[in-house]
Amino acid sequence: MVMSGKHFSVHEVGCCIKYFIFGFNIIFWLLGVAFLSVALWAWSEKGVLSNISSITDLGGFDPVWLFLVVGGVMFVLGFAGCIGALRENSFLLKFFSVFLGIIFFLELTAGVLAFVFKDWIKDQLKFFINNNIRAYRDDIDLQNLIDFTQDYWECCGAFGHEDWNLNIYFNCTDTNLSREKCGVPFSCCTKDPAEDVINTQCGYDIRAKGDNEQKMFIHTKGCVPQFEKWLQENLTVVAGIFIGIALLQIFGICLAQNLLSDIEAVRESW
Repeated sequence: MVMSGKHFSVHEVGCCIKYFIFGFNIIFWLLGVAFLSVALWAWSEKGVLSNISSITDLGGFDPVWLFLVVGGVMFVLGFAGCIGALRENSFLLKFFSVFLGIIFFLELTAGVLAFVFKDWIKDQLKFFINNNIRAYRDDIDLQNLIDFTQDYWECCGAFGHEDWNLNIYFNCTDTNLSREKCGVPFSCCTKDPAEDVINTQCGYDIRAKGDNEQKMFIHTKGCVPQFEKWLQENLTVVAGIFIGIALLQIFGICLAQNLLSDIEAVRESW
C-alpha cells in the first residue's frame, strides 16, 4: 500500500509536467510545420523543387534557407518534446534537453564572439550585403528582403548608396545598357507622404546627379551604420528578447529533466 501511494504521488507530479511540456511543444511543432510549409511553397513557386540543382545557382542569400533551418529545428525539437512527454520516452526527452542545450550554448557563444570581434562581424556583414547586392535581380525573395531592409532602416547599400555600383544593372559603366544604370532600387528613395502609390522609378539615374540633389531624393547612409544606430537605440528591447529566449530554453531543459527524474522514479518504484 505504501508503494502504491508513493507511485500515485510521483505519477501525479509527472502528469502536470508531462502535459505542460506536451502542450508547449505542440505549438512549437506546429510553428515548425508552418515555417517548413512556407519554405517549400516558396521553392515550389520558384521552380526549385522541380530542379534541385538550381539551389546553387543563386549568387546571394536565399531567404528560404532561413525558413528551412528555423522550421527544421522547431519541427525536430517540437516532435521530440511532444512524443517524449506524451509517451514518457526517456531517449526523446534526453534528446530534447541536449539539443536545446546545444542551441543555447551556440547562441551564448555567438553573442560573446560578436561582442569580442565586432570589427570582424562588421566586415563580414558588409561582405554579405554587397554579395547580395550583386544578386539583387537574381531572386525575388532576396530582392524583397533587401527592399524591406533598406526601407525599414532608411538606408542604401552596405555603407552607402555607391555600393549599388556592384550590381550589373545599377552600375555606371559605359557597357551597362540597363535603364537602371547609375541608379538605385526604389527602396532607397525617401518617402513622399503625398504619394499613395510607390514610385518604383524614383531611383533612376540618381547617382549621376550631384551629392546635394541625391540627398534630397534618396537615403545615402549605409545599412550597416543604420543597423548599428538602431541596435544602440533599441538595446534594452533586443537584450530583453534574447534574455527571454534564453530563460525559455533553460526553463524547457529544467522541465524535461524534471520529467525524466519522475519517469525514472516511477520505474524504480515498480
